[in-house]
Amino acid sequence: MRVKMCSVHVDDPATAFEFYTTVLGFDPLMVKPEYFLYIVRSPEDRNGVGLLLEPSDNPIAKVYKEGLYASDMAAIVLGVPDVQAEYDRLSGLGVRFLGAPTSDPYGVSAIFDDTCGNLIQLHQDERTLVG
Repeated sequence: MRVKMCSVHVDDPATAFEFYTTVLGFDPLMVKPEYFLYIVRSPEDRNGVGLLLEPSDNPIAKVYKEGLYASDMAAIVLGVPDVQAEYDRLSGLGVRFLGAPTSDPYGVSAIFDDTCGNLIQLHQDERTLVG
């Protein structure tokens, strides 16, 4: 058994799709605008988990999403080999981070705003750190 798809609630799936594909670099997996259906996937794992950009028109989902955001909690965590490099790249594209990358015993992390109602955490596993 494996995870096939998970979702993140967004303000507008079409806008989120644009951000996740053009800025973050995800590949389209399924696009059906007439159904507000937008699914992306990592170009590094073509058979991996799909990320459904879910409309947050459900009142429960909206409260949850807004609560996470207000608490500065990430809705999802994206693993990257080099947080600093990704921080520099995304900052250069105008992405707003809550702060510079930070280190702890588990690795390096940085949190950014996905422009669609969520905070997203970049994480670099401590096992990939050099030195």
